[in-house]
Amino acid sequence: MARLFRSALADTSVASQVAEELDRDGVVVMPTDSVYGIGAAARRGNPGHERIFAIKGRSRSQTLPLLVGGPEDLRLYGAEVPEWACRAACVLWPGAITFVVRASSRLADEYKAADGTVALRVPDAPLVRAVIEKQGFPLAMTSANTHGSPSPANFEELEEAILDKVDVAVDGGRCPVGVASTIVDATGAVPRILREGVIKRDDICAAGNLR
Repeated sequence: MARLFRSALADTSVASQVAEELDRDGVVVMPTDSVYGIGAAARRGNPGHERIFAIKGRSRSQTLPLLVGGPEDLRLYGAEVPEWACRAACVLWPGAITFVVRASSRLADEYKAADGTVALRVPDAPLVRAVIEKQGFPLAMTSANTHGSPSPANFEELEEAILDKVDVAVDGGRCPVGVASTIVDATGAVPRILREGVIKRDDICAAGNLR
């Protein structure tokens, strides 16, 4: 059973304890702005990263999104990122939008999709960003549900099958957005929506200064 902390999304007081667990290759559950996530430090050869796939019953072929600290990380962990995507990230991050970009050589292959891309997001969640800053790596994080189950927007919606197998869980109540993030393919000259969310294509085009 996970060690349990209670913390509001804007409260960073437990960030050090969560970061310490991640430094030990642990797996954590915590609230983001969208839904509760299950994550591990995106370090080369981290066994915690592999555990997430087993806990969720998720295919290893489905790589995990990475949560990062700021818009500048789009170019740090992405390669050949279009200018429109950089502009849009500066406007829409932190927020419930994930950009799929070509992955840079800075990332280990285990965090790259088969086509060489990576999904990046900056959550509007001070706690999560504080954890990222303290432990010094992106978080490989996805929704904290088993395969085929709904994404939990409230701590009470988390499955025992998840909580029994992670090392730390943070109860932050209800996530403010409550639905999964928009996912946009940012490998080309224009955005292509891969998953609809609260941020729409028109919002992305406006933020990216696309006509």
